[in-house]
Amino acid sequence: MPTPTPTTPQRDGFRMPGEFEPHAMCWMAWPERADNWRDGAGPAQRAYATVARAIAEFEPVTVCASAGQWARARASLPEHIRVVEMTLDDAWLRDQAPTFVINPKREVRGIDWRFNAWGVKYEPYANDDLAARKICELAGVARYRSDMVLEGGSIHVDGEGTCLTTEECLLNPNRNPLLTKAQIEANLRTYLGVSRVIWLREGVYRDDDTNGHVDLLACFVRPGVIALHWTEDEHDPQYARSQDAYARLSAATDARGRPFEIHKIHAPGVQTITQVEFDGLSRQGDGYAEERAPGRRMAASYINFYIANGGIVMPGFDDPADGPARAALQALFPERRVVQLPSREILLGGGNIHCITQQQPV
Repeated sequence: MPTPTPTTPQRDGFRMPGEFEPHAMCWMAWPERADNWRDGAGPAQRAYATVARAIAEFEPVTVCASAGQWARARASLPEHIRVVEMTLDDAWLRDQAPTFVINPKREVRGIDWRFNAWGVKYEPYANDDLAARKICELAGVARYRSDMVLEGGSIHVDGEGTCLTTEECLLNPNRNPLLTKAQIEANLRTYLGVSRVIWLREGVYRDDDTNGHVDLLACFVRPGVIALHWTEDEHDPQYARSQDAYARLSAATDARGRPFEIHKIHAPGVQTITQVEFDGLSRQGDGYAEERAPGRRMAASYINFYIANGGIVMPGFDDPADGPARAALQALFPERRVVQLPSREILLGGGNIHCITQQQPV
């Protein structure tokens, strides 16, 4: 099982399913880097545990924790959540874990992309580059090793041949400087089993950590239906980004020739880092990732939610827009129960609920 298969998913009849298709489990990791998570990662660990418990109401959850943190993770989580020991450099399994693909027989394999810490945003990252291989072994699935740098948060698929991504991320020279846009798109087709790639220009404003991952900007609710991060404030730097994404999606069709039904999910108010939050970060050593200055705007978005079996686990920011966003998602997913969780501590680290989770299909 651990050796990579010598062919490709597309050739073997595998495709990446939509996140709304059935899951066997959700994979998460346990945060601990003091230079990325304030106050020794304690607040972030509590937030991660809350997310894990919420998802576990709908499907099995496995949490990967280092040897030094395993006991703390185990004590923080209920017994029905599995905790396994794994050495990682950080805790963003959307990007470090494998992208799982399935075939018509519902056999599962994993794509082991190269990982370079979002364009070497921190070092070391060698353990994170091994995470996909380790998870494939734990899951007992064969894997494909790709030479292309890619993070799971940079793509969304509808399971029927369509992929969403952003030029800001996948065309950034800090990922695959020797590949052209056409070559990157060819790799997406080969490994995800898609036939159409829709390129949005930029991600959410100030998503500097990932260079504009699409999973903060837009996602598939189901084939043909997209939720889009939105603002009506023409003075907000996000306004032009959302307008451009809407225009591109409105002019496009999916792999089956359908125009998109686009639902605008209004952004929360501007979220910025406080002095207290900044003071809680360790700035010792060479591993310090991104300078998170007090007053710096963060890329807060309700689009970064996780679709579970029968549920939606979405971010909340203690903001007046929380309620309307929750109602909007409940209307889009009437067959699922929407759970909104406080997620500011995850946002402080550079992402949100979708970024810390990775689904394994069944």
